[in-house]
Amino acid sequence: MTIAVDPYEGPVVLADDPSLGPEVQVDYPGYRSTRWRAPKEPLVTLPEELHRLDGPVFGEATVEPADNDLTRQHDGEPLGERILVHGRVMDESGRPLGGALVEVWQANAAGRYRHQVDGHPAPLDPNFSGAGRVLTDDDGHYSFTTIKPGAYPWQNHPNAWRPAHIHFSLFGRGFEQRLVTQMYFPGDPLFAHDPIFNSIRDPRSRELLVARFDLERTEPEWALAFAWDIVLRATPFEA
Repeated sequence: MTIAVDPYEGPVVLADDPSLGPEVQVDYPGYRSTRWRAPKEPLVTLPEELHRLDGPVFGEATVEPADNDLTRQHDGEPLGERILVHGRVMDESGRPLGGALVEVWQANAAGRYRHQVDGHPAPLDPNFSGAGRVLTDDDGHYSFTTIKPGAYPWQNHPNAWRPAHIHFSLFGRGFEQRLVTQMYFPGDPLFAHDPIFNSIRDPRSRELLVARFDLERTEPEWALAFAWDIVLRATPFEA
């Protein structure tokens, strides 16, 4: 007799397996919703002429100067620990990507998003919307002023909590140079229990998601600073 075993029933966090390499495991068993997100059929490659799309081109008027300061979007001060997040956006050759659009969104200091589907019973902050954007300068530098987000429950498994993180979306020189990812903070005790973080199977690659505390850029009496550099690589379009 053969007993069917649900491959998604098992450990939330799997032991590291070097044979899987550094890439994200898109059907990571402990991350329940990947059963609906991972492709179930072979990918179909589009014709070569469709791989390259020039752009995007963002004019300076598209982004307001204050869009990268998430603490100045309302009349009052948001609650929580003020932080500065900065870094460089580069391509695989280490060349800076100037004029790249960097967008962020995050939970507030209590671990709640300003979104209608967030049912976490934590307080909303009337002075914090949790979203910002900025264009990189000619040397690929970006920076944000924000509030350190709180951890929050997400019901993926019993007593499931996401580590504190900030979501990033980036466009490089072309539409195939887009990255959606998350930045984490050093020393978070929830790393070992989070299947999203651990779906990156190579420990050294996971470390690249964790920002570095930057005392040099920390502003006295104002805000701690964290540095996080980002490398964009071109990915062929698939259908």
